[in-house]
Amino acid sequence: MAAVRLVSVTKDFGSVRAVDDVSLEIRDGEFMVLVGPSGCGKTTALRMVAGLEEATAGELWIGERLVNDVSPKDRDIAMVFQNYALYPHMSVFDNMAFGLKLRRVARDEIRRRVAEAAHMLGLPEPLLMRKPKELSGGQRQRVALGRAIVREPAVFLMDEPLSNLDAKLRIETRAELIKLHRRLGITTIYVTHDQVEAMTMGDRIAVMRDGKIHQVDTPLGLYTGPVNRFVAGFIGSPPMNFCDATLSERDQGLFVEFDGAALRIPEDKAQAARSHVGKTVELGVRPSDIYDTSISPVVEPSELNTAQALVEVIEPMGADSILYLKLGDIQLVASVDSGTRAREQEPLDFCFDMEKAHLFDKETEATIF
Repeated sequence: MAAVRLVSVTKDFGSVRAVDDVSLEIRDGEFMVLVGPSGCGKTTALRMVAGLEEATAGELWIGERLVNDVSPKDRDIAMVFQNYALYPHMSVFDNMAFGLKLRRVARDEIRRRVAEAAHMLGLPEPLLMRKPKELSGGQRQRVALGRAIVREPAVFLMDEPLSNLDAKLRIETRAELIKLHRRLGITTIYVTHDQVEAMTMGDRIAVMRDGKIHQVDTPLGLYTGPVNRFVAGFIGSPPMNFCDATLSERDQGLFVEFDGAALRIPEDKAQAARSHVGKTVELGVRPSDIYDTSISPVVEPSELNTAQALVEVIEPMGADSILYLKLGDIQLVASVDSGTRAREQEPLDFCFDMEKAHLFDKETEATIF
């Protein structure tokens, strides 16, 4: 096992800067997720660690070794690709053993490692003699993982390995990967565009956009303390609600106003926002922090935190219901208990948990609180 460090790493493809001065430290044994929209540079960053792309500038370290000029085969890494990259003419056993054969590992040792990895991944012995075309998508993904595991590398690199699986199998394989990482303890860098995948799997997450890392934190840290509007909107499902608002000072305290609604900002947050009084800001509230007042809410409703909205669409989700609301000209989404009395095309009072709300600078998109 080994720590991985990227120090001011940049990658240019002609006039296009795919990765822009990225510095990141992945701790020994950590499961680090790189997440962001398509084209943000996360896969390019991973490929530079693997040695499949050459960095334009900066340093790449694996353990105590600078690997910028080290070939991929000598970096002590194993990579799992999005498309599995299995050899179609080889059996499952030979696919898993291929890398070991290239390294001239003894036959008995190869058999031991393949059998151990197959058992760990739930691949029965008869399946080892099949060709990849005879396997399901989930089984192919396990073979690709097995091929990486048998190498016993210092670092696993995974590039959207679950994206070709159906929804149910993705959830199951996600849990298996988490258990596998806990068992092996190998440093892992995992790339995905799926923020739910990132939140459920990562020890820490690096959120990227336009080649830059915007924030690195634990899943809960990103969810509760985003540094800017982009991170706040990207992390969380359903995504955070945003609306333009203004701040006003009243006898009862500092209020955020939007489309006829006025919500009081808690005093512990008000101090950070007072310099923005009179300016247009952006209010961010997660759907789970908007409560239907017809159900006993977590937050006690009052005229200081309640507004009436029209319920346009209700999506029953089992234990919860997703409500699509219209408050003036503003569209909001609320995630409420399925016992809601909400009815489509009828108004209802909603309570906003302002302790968990966020405010963003309209120009810089930086978090005010």
